[in-house]
Amino acid sequence: MTDAVSPLLATPGAVRADGVDEGVAAHYGNPNVEQRRLEDGTAVVDLSHAGVVSVTGPDRLTWLNSISSQALDRLAPGESSETLILDPQGRIEYDAHVFDDGVTTWLLVDRVETAGLFGWLDRMRFTLRVEVADRTEEFATVGTMATDAASVGLEIAAPNGVPLVWRDPWSEIAVGGWQYASEVEHPAATWDFSEVLVPRASLTALAKRAGTGTPVLAGTLALDALRIAAWRPRFSTEVDERSIPHELDWMRSAVHLDKGCYRGQETVAKVHNLGHPPRRLVMLHLDGSDTVLPAHGDEVFAEKKRPESEAGWRGVGSVTSSAIHHELGPIALAVIRRGVPVDAPLEVHTAETGEIVAAAQVVVVPPEAGSTAGIPRMPRLGVRR
Repeated sequence: MTDAVSPLLATPGAVRADGVDEGVAAHYGNPNVEQRRLEDGTAVVDLSHAGVVSVTGPDRLTWLNSISSQALDRLAPGESSETLILDPQGRIEYDAHVFDDGVTTWLLVDRVETAGLFGWLDRMRFTLRVEVADRTEEFATVGTMATDAASVGLEIAAPNGVPLVWRDPWSEIAVGGWQYASEVEHPAATWDFSEVLVPRASLTALAKRAGTGTPVLAGTLALDALRIAAWRPRFSTEVDERSIPHELDWMRSAVHLDKGCYRGQETVAKVHNLGHPPRRLVMLHLDGSDTVLPAHGDEVFAEKKRPESEAGWRGVGSVTSSAIHHELGPIALAVIRRGVPVDAPLEVHTAETGEIVAAAQVVVVPPEAGSTAGIPRMPRLGVRR
């Protein structure tokens, strides 16, 4: 795993990110404009701090299928998927963006996952014909919303003849998946995001070309704003030690409900069919009048339903991601208790400044999520690529 600073940080105007995105640019001078360029497919975002793990060998797909939440045994060359590694209690341990090139299966992961996932996979090989390698020093990840990644000037790696491009399946309900969000027009329908692997050595040349304006660069702040608006969970921000897929609506892209056994499947099935997830993901529209943007971990409070003379607030969860969207303004994702009423007034208490920010809740995972035994399956949205 690399901890090196990206060459693209030498581009004029680059402002370095911190926290989970340290090592790449948060923005290049104007995050709102960068969001629009990402949306219209003319910009790329440097994700070279992310990890790249490869699995080779004739048993690679059936093996990955047996140890993770998604059906991967028939993944075709060039096809993209997403899978979760769960612990025996069904809690999320790793998330991987998956695609296969006919020879190698590629797993793209957040930096914090790389060493742990590589080590766990290597220990789980036993006598199977698979080899696991950390390829982060060899390949770098670049994000884009361009329909054709080559059109934005990326040198796409293709060591086995198939371009290494992962297309995010979040834009529709995957085969075997389930959506808890009830909106017919899910915001993910316009989330057309790809992660492209390029030779890490090509980043210096990419930085030089970007200095002349081609390609246009966008920072992680722009990508985060669009991701939050699409209700798209990310491992480094939305997941904690208690997270299960149901709480984040991750059943729509990363879990196959009809596949064979895997670690954590019992919890997935029980909560989905008979129970309810203890927490749920919401999007928050934040009051921007004080120009205070809550940070990851800031506590969310809900107003108690009491007589007016006994009014009070109680902690019900925490902010996981926040951003200023170019159309929606300040927004955030938060994980709160399942029982919080969908119309309850909310506020966020910021740890850094001590200020209180009013918030309006947009339901992503409804309180009644789960207990689906006997409920007809939702139709898939869109056309699978």
